Amino acid sequence: MHFRNPPRPPAPAHRRGTARLRGTALATLAALALAAGTPAAADAADATAGTPSAGRPGDIVASAPSAFHPLPGQPTNTRAWRIHYRSTTADGAPNTVSGTVIVPQDGRTGPRPLITYAVGTVGMGDSCAPSGNLPHGTAMEANLIQQLTWRGWAVVVTDYEGLGTPGVHTYTVGPSAGHAVLDAARAAQRLPEAGLSPTGPVGIMGYSQGGQASGWAAELQGSYAPELRVKGTVTGGVPADLLEVAAFNNGSYGAGLIFMAAAGQDAAFPELDLDSYLNPAGRLLVAGMKENCVAVDAVAGAFKRISDLTTRDPLAQPDWRARLNQSRLGGTAPAAPVFQYHALADELIPYAVGRELRSDWCARGANVEFDTVWIGEHVSGVITQASAAGAWLADRFANRPARPNC
Repeated sequence: MHFRNPPRPPAPAHRRGTARLRGTALATLAALALAAGTPAAADAADATAGTPSAGRPGDIVASAPSAFHPLPGQPTNTRAWRIHYRSTTADGAPNTVSGTVIVPQDGRTGPRPLITYAVGTVGMGDSCAPSGNLPHGTAMEANLIQQLTWRGWAVVVTDYEGLGTPGVHTYTVGPSAGHAVLDAARAAQRLPEAGLSPTGPVGIMGYSQGGQASGWAAELQGSYAPELRVKGTVTGGVPADLLEVAAFNNGSYGAGLIFMAAAGQDAAFPELDLDSYLNPAGRLLVAGMKENCVAVDAVAGAFKRISDLTTRDPLAQPDWRARLNQSRLGGTAPAAPVFQYHALADELIPYAVGRELRSDWCARGANVEFDTVWIGEHVSGVITQASAAGAWLADRFANRPARPNC
């Protein structure tokens, strides 16, 4: 299937970024790949962190000093804390999620912008959680986060439900991820040591899995966290339609993502009973995915077809399709402006899926600026667009008008 390339408008000023940011972003591609294969072991979760405490979503359950190092031993002028905070499952039940709050130590006074940052796929094992890797310089997107702290912005990074806390990570369950992203912002603002204003400006950012999470946060914010002063959302490489993404990856080297997503959905909705669909090879693969990180999982699942690992296809069943469609984006217009981008040659998340999300949001009256990444693929997209994404958020924090191109 071929898609007509839209005309490329002249690049506005916010795309031009500094050479320092763009050069550093490109230079980190190899470091990100290396980190994906060698995650540091996460700190053990507090014994009390698995049980939600009484209180509101976003309330702190536990906190402790941590650290932020983009590369092993690399110093940063920041303070960091690992937190456990209250959030909400996809079905509306209270849960506890872990994360990391990072605040620049630059002498700034007054309200400081806060970015609630949703990472891309790191894996399902607890050792993959960002909060366990950010202190050691082994977190995959740490340099991208550093580019935000260079701007003087605080950043909170959620681990998502079940990643770094008891239970299986609910990978690709959109409402759960959206809640975790929004409640991370609430938690950061409620952490006394961070010194953040509860009425300070907030930006939402994420790519790939983080694109789904940030997209859901954007859609949910108006109803779930209306008190947050969200100025804009940056979201890229968004797997907005999981059934379309699964069909695209079936039998390709991204096939492992299908089984990770199935395991994540099954963790959120046990009645789906994934195990009853798997053959012995499928059970072995999924069990390993729950303990490992994405580099191992990607190799283990590469080029598999759903039929290779199942006795019957769960994605063909009405209950599975209904749950996957509950994570589909595009049904609600985000309340704040959105900068959405997608690589034309994305080999994991079809470009057509990103364009469809843009169309759905625009049809509902959202303020969307969509950018086609003309050169590159899935992983490179987040790196080459990092400067433009940061500059777009800087414009929103400065109350400059957005430039929608619906």
